[in-house]
Amino acid sequence: MIFVSTPTIEGKEIAETITVVRGSTVRARNVGRDIFAGLKNIVGGEISEYTKLLADAREQAIRRMLDDAARLGADAVVNVRFTTSQVMQGAAEMLAYGTAVKLK
Repeated sequence: MIFVSTPTIEGKEIAETITVVRGSTVRARNVGRDIFAGLKNIVGGEISEYTKLLADAREQAIRRMLDDAARLGADAVVNVRFTTSQVMQGAAEMLAYGTAVKLK
């Protein structure tokens, strides 16, 4: 399924706007990762443990958003956006959302 951050898809015509679709996941930090992250915080540099955690969360949120769109019979999702929010100490939600559409 096509998904883009733009309101249109180059070379395609939107025939119908269906509705907003979304996918989310909540991920918690890991004590082992926190130890390594704390050490990285002291010496500086990328905290690769958290980079991977967030990348995995983003991919799962995208997959769930696309599954939601497919369930509604969409051909594509336009205006895709991401947002995060802390839901409790040490846990954050990654949300992907956009507009499901049918193409001509």
